Amino acid sequence: MNLIPEQLPERRRFLRITGSAVAAASLLGWASHSAAAQSGALPSGQVPHQPADKLPPAVKLPAMQEDETEKSEMPVQLGKDARLGLAIVGLGRLSLEQIMPALASSKRCKVTALVSGDRDKAQRVAAMYDVPEASIYSYDTFDQLRDNPDVHAVYIVLPNALHREFVVRAAQAGKHVLCEKPMATSVADCQAMIDACKAADRLLMIAYRIQYEPLNRQVMDWVRDGKTLGTIKLIDMANCQNQSRENVHQWRHVKALAGGGALPDIGLYCLNTARFLLGEEPVEVSASQYSSEGDPRFNEVEEAILWQMRFPSGVRVQCSSSYATFTSKRYRVLGEKGWADMDPAFSYEGLQLKRSRIAGDTREFIAPGIEQISTKVKNQFALEMDHFAECVVSGKQPWTPGEEGLQDQRIMEAIYESARIGKPVRLAQVKGPDAFRGTSPSKS
Repeated sequence: MNLIPEQLPERRRFLRITGSAVAAASLLGWASHSAAAQSGALPSGQVPHQPADKLPPAVKLPAMQEDETEKSEMPVQLGKDARLGLAIVGLGRLSLEQIMPALASSKRCKVTALVSGDRDKAQRVAAMYDVPEASIYSYDTFDQLRDNPDVHAVYIVLPNALHREFVVRAAQAGKHVLCEKPMATSVADCQAMIDACKAADRLLMIAYRIQYEPLNRQVMDWVRDGKTLGTIKLIDMANCQNQSRENVHQWRHVKALAGGGALPDIGLYCLNTARFLLGEEPVEVSASQYSSEGDPRFNEVEEAILWQMRFPSGVRVQCSSSYATFTSKRYRVLGEKGWADMDPAFSYEGLQLKRSRIAGDTREFIAPGIEQISTKVKNQFALEMDHFAECVVSGKQPWTPGEEGLQDQRIMEAIYESARIGKPVRLAQVKGPDAFRGTSPSKS
């Protein structure tokens, strides 16, 4: 199914999916406050911002959460030369607030093209990032990227249901693909994306930024070494936020575009991070879900979902995700000799890691009982993009390839099935550590 048929005007394409002009406007006509402008000294080698009096009008973005603070104008960052050229596909909130500003911290990537259904917005963003007019594309002209030698890869940042179409088209245009999570809305779509990239001999990587973030990788090392925390027994995880009531008809509340509610959007962080920390795959899931009656945000998708996963090693993981509570993004790993706590764990910045454990062979805890673990702050999006670029240059399989996204989709479908039938659902047992992952990221 071609979700964005060529014959339809840009701003009316999503009518075919939703039957509603509101859904189309929520994707292509977003309007609210944007990211806070950065200030202070610039890191070594970073290109300075343009003078404020020469900036084009700020792109406005919508509020997504009830407890969100007001933001000022979007930061303007310029890419560096001699790096992997990326076409950013979709100029919504994530692209403008996080991904494109992260390019200033990237060692290996730069933006060389933009793809949007709103040309006026694209032109304003292009001026901020020094993207030439000739490198602005619409969804209709997307396939012309094949003729742009400055574009080596595309970064797909579109509603979930559109990932398959644009990954396939990108591969057919000869471009490597970095695709936002969740990978797609069905196992069949995930497999089609993998097959298309393999047929075109192009790399496909899913943007699981947490797996590249240093503190989360530190927890992974502790979990897997078997000594720091001892044998792992339990992991408790939650990723919750309160979706804006002023933006009821945004695409994340439309099942045909999102595939589901809290689970594929934010609950996926719990699912994927648990698999990443343990390096093994669950063999059983048990779940329940609910939506508050009369809340228009959840007419089509679930408000909240709670589930447990059982792993071959005996570890039990308990997860909860909600679209209607105050923000909570945390997890705690509990072992026989200690625990590790990340709170927040899934945020874009400000992550905090704590640990408590037995000191050596004694029964005394390390004073003062809880350690605060710190590391140099690194931009998560820059880290994942740099790994992607390294793999494109070297030809190595990315750490989080399409197969990683496909496995998450299989498990999410089992979670929904368990919630539907009210019983645990068994999963096929997968042998070997990191069965769906590729080359481990370089340490930098």
